Amino acid sequence: MSKGRVLVIAGSDSGGGAGIQGDIKTVSALGGFATTAITALTAQNTQLVSAIHEVPVGFIKEQIRVVMTDIGADCIKLGMLHSIGVIEAVVEAIKAYAADVPIVSDTVMISKGGAKLLATDAIAAFQSHILPISTLITPNIPEAEILSGQKISSPLLAVQAGQKLLKFGATAVLMKGGHLDNEKIIDQLLIDDEVHVFEGQRIKSRHTHGTGCAMASACATGIAQGQNICDSVKRAQAYVFKAILTAPGFGKGHGPLNHFHSISD
Repeated sequence: MSKGRVLVIAGSDSGGGAGIQGDIKTVSALGGFATTAITALTAQNTQLVSAIHEVPVGFIKEQIRVVMTDIGADCIKLGMLHSIGVIEAVVEAIKAYAADVPIVSDTVMISKGGAKLLATDAIAAFQSHILPISTLITPNIPEAEILSGQKISSPLLAVQAGQKLLKFGATAVLMKGGHLDNEKIIDQLLIDDEVHVFEGQRIKSRHTHGTGCAMASACATGIAQGQNICDSVKRAQAYVFKAILTAPGFGKGHGPLNHFHSISD
C-alpha cells in the first residue's frame, strides 16, 4: 500500500481557509489522502470567528477509532484542541488506536482575527499531554512564547525557546519566524542538538489565513509519504510560500491561500 494517509484531528473553519478544510486541501494538493476527526465547529470568515460549537469528546474519540481501525494513517496532524477535555480524549484515542503513528502538532492558540482557540487552563495540558507524543511541533513566535514562558525577539532567542520545548518530549520543533522583525522569514528546525535553518522571502500580503495549518499539514503529508522531517519541512515551506504568493484575494480580512497551486500550475 502506498503511503500518504494523514488523519487530521482539528476544528472546522466555515470560511474554508484554515482548520479541517484547509488541511484537507493541503494534504490532497500534495498527493496524500486526508481523513478527519473534527474537534470543534467554528462560524468564521476572513474577518472574525463569531462562534465556536464544541464537539462531544466521546464523538471525537469515535471518529478517531473508526478511521484508524479501518483506513489507518501514516501520520496524524493535530490542530485545534481547545479544552482540557478534548486534549485528554484525543491523547487517549491516539494511545489506543494509533500509538505508533508519527504526529505533527500545530500549536493552534489564537486565530488570525484574535479569537482564542485554546483555553488558558488547557495550556498546561497541551504541554504535558500533546508535546511528549509529538514527532514535530510547529509553533509561531507568540505560541512559542506561551509554551516556553520566554519572550522571543530574535532567531537566537527562538532557538533557545525551541530547546525548552524539546524538553517536554517532542522529537523536533519547527520555530516559525514570520512574526520576527527580519527582512527574511527565518524558520528553524530543532532536532536533538542540530538546528536546520530555512530562509524565505517575506511576502507583503493580508491573504495569509491558514498558513500555520497548511505548513503543519504539508509537513505531515511529507512524513506520511516517507520523507524525513527535514525534507518534509523544506517542501512544506516552498508549498506555503507559493500558496501565499498566488492567493485568490477572497474576503475583506485575512484571506485564504491558494492551496491547489500545485495542481493548477
